Amino acid sequence: MRTTNVHPGAVAGGMRGAKSAELVALHPRPSLGLVLLHNLFRLLGLLLVGMARHPVTTAACALVFTTWLVAGIVGVVGLVATAIATVVLWRRQRPDSYRRIVVSRWRAALVYRRRWQPAMVTCGLAVQAEDREYLPKIRRVIADEFTDRLLVDLLSGQCPDDFDSQVSQLAHTFAARRCRVRVDQPGRIWLDFTRVDPLTSTIPALEPREPVDLRALPVGRQEDGQRWRVRLQASHLLIAGATDSGKSSLMWSLIGAMGPAIRDHSVQLWALDPKGGMELTPGSGLFHRFAYESPAAMVELLEEAVAFMRDRAERLRQRGERAHTPTSRDPMVVLVVDEMAALTAYCGDRDLKRRAEAALQLLLSQGRAPGVVVLAAVQDPGKDVIGFRDLFPTRIALRLLEDVQVDMVLGRSARLHGAQCDLIAPSLPGVGYVVLDGTREPIRVRAAYVSDEDLTAMVNAYGTPRVEPVAALTDRRSA
Repeated sequence: MRTTNVHPGAVAGGMRGAKSAELVALHPRPSLGLVLLHNLFRLLGLLLVGMARHPVTTAACALVFTTWLVAGIVGVVGLVATAIATVVLWRRQRPDSYRRIVVSRWRAALVYRRRWQPAMVTCGLAVQAEDREYLPKIRRVIADEFTDRLLVDLLSGQCPDDFDSQVSQLAHTFAARRCRVRVDQPGRIWLDFTRVDPLTSTIPALEPREPVDLRALPVGRQEDGQRWRVRLQASHLLIAGATDSGKSSLMWSLIGAMGPAIRDHSVQLWALDPKGGMELTPGSGLFHRFAYESPAAMVELLEEAVAFMRDRAERLRQRGERAHTPTSRDPMVVLVVDEMAALTAYCGDRDLKRRAEAALQLLLSQGRAPGVVVLAAVQDPGKDVIGFRDLFPTRIALRLLEDVQVDMVLGRSARLHGAQCDLIAPSLPGVGYVVLDGTREPIRVRAAYVSDEDLTAMVNAYGTPRVEPVAALTDRRSA
């Protein structure tokens, strides 16, 4: 477009054509009274909004003011003393509700909402659009004994991975030990800030509950202080961890949780110990089958389990049943394999290795419904060691030597979502991560410690005269 400068005086007399419509911006000059009235209504609106958002504080202020009008300063002092005594008693008698109502509000106001804006900006989680700043919104704060949980609305265009990449910065910003991201629903997440770590101290062996729930066996504690329960019925479980990472305690904790069921014969343990029996022999009184002397004996026990599984599956099919229910007459069989890689990778005999892999894959792919489950432990979770680890629905990763091993055990992006198994200190045996059904985020856990005395007491309490330790099944069959 070409523009020409025109003298202002020529516009009125010599400009031809229609004059374009123009909008003239008026700048009124309000009077002082109008300004004061406007600000008065604005302050009144802010006051009403604040009262609606903080009804407890509003009610408390109204009560104090009313008491002062009726009883004077003496009444106010008595009211405050009564309130303090009530809060102290409430904290002692009902600590859970006290933390949920009082501590949660206090930490929401003084810790998180006060630091939220600079935290979002410095972590790159705020958005600038048209000279306006947009922040993810805190909807709710829940504080318990160990953890603060923040329910947060994401901004448009954000996803949980944006927060996953900033968990370390967020943890340091809010003076927490760790931060974990959990998806609540589309567009909404939970931020879990761990203030106190309940997993630093050793957890003593747990007493099993009766009746035994094979879908929720108590074996330790979660990072939030809740009891850690593991499902074994209709599942298979793989425990991966380096030397002295606590695999033994976790395995014996699982067996101890099944103790009453072993005593009542509704669970049978078939054990394989490639270490020559050194690891599992102290608990051999709990086993219905036990092979340890030679790879041939252990492979035959695996094949015997496959034959048993097929026979039971046929019986269930004939009865029209789709899943096995453990009873004393028809127990669930748990195949305990202490070091699975000794059979699948380190076995020198190629034929035995092939037979062991074939039997294990059949058990893992077909054994859940007939009630023949595998409980296995391994030190090296590499693909060349266990090529079928994905057949284990439940996988627990204790301390590992390399970061790449974390995703091998728990699945892709598990380490990105917080499962830092390679950073677990050697002084914390039994600490690890597990991915529960229906969740994408690993949970940090610690298994209870089972001492030699605990193991002896376990055998004495739940051992059964039906125990049949087997040193070498080949010798037994040939006999």
